[in-house]
Amino acid sequence: MIIYGSSLSPYVRKTIVFATEKGLDFEVIMAGGQGGPPEFAEASPFRKMPGFKDGDFLISDSTAIITYLDVIKPDPNLIPTEARNRARTIWYEEFGDTIVGACGGKIFFNRVVSPKFFGRPGNLAEADEAQQTEFPKLMDYLETVIPASGYLVEDRFTLADIAVVSPLITMSHASCSVNDGTHPKTAAYVATISARPAFAKLIAEEKAALAA
Repeated sequence: MIIYGSSLSPYVRKTIVFATEKGLDFEVIMAGGQGGPPEFAEASPFRKMPGFKDGDFLISDSTAIITYLDVIKPDPNLIPTEARNRARTIWYEEFGDTIVGACGGKIFFNRVVSPKFFGRPGNLAEADEAQQTEFPKLMDYLETVIPASGYLVEDRFTLADIAVVSPLITMSHASCSVNDGTHPKTAAYVATISARPAFAKLIAEEKAALAA
């Protein structure tokens, strides 16, 4: 199996962590935009990360890839089967991918991607506005929904936790982290999930790459 992309993308990171937690064997090949091997363009015709290849099967989009991985390797179960908890898990994935991801995209692209990888200044005003007005509202929401167990669904680690924390890690690389003074439950939650080996290994690699 091959996952195409960079784990600095929250969607690629989500896919890698899911596959790692499943105990699957795979390799990651850098790809994105105009970069990457021909198979990446076949897997992802619009060249969006992540792309995926398993034998002659090629597909893109983190949710599509995770759906495939969950079927071919049901255990450990990271997507609940009980109807309400499954629905909650999918909601949190959507929340992480679309709502948190949109905020994080403004922050990470303008502060990191544009200057470091494209060689041009980002729109720092847009990044600052997102951090000051959008980000606190997202953290307010999480502060109210994180259970005492520290896991979003079924009081155990699931896709919901992977999907919500992944874009928050990307934002932390751009000097936007949860304030433990204003959002203590959320800060503790993110720290706990980020410390899992599947996340921690990627975070260390990402920090090293950004520092290079």
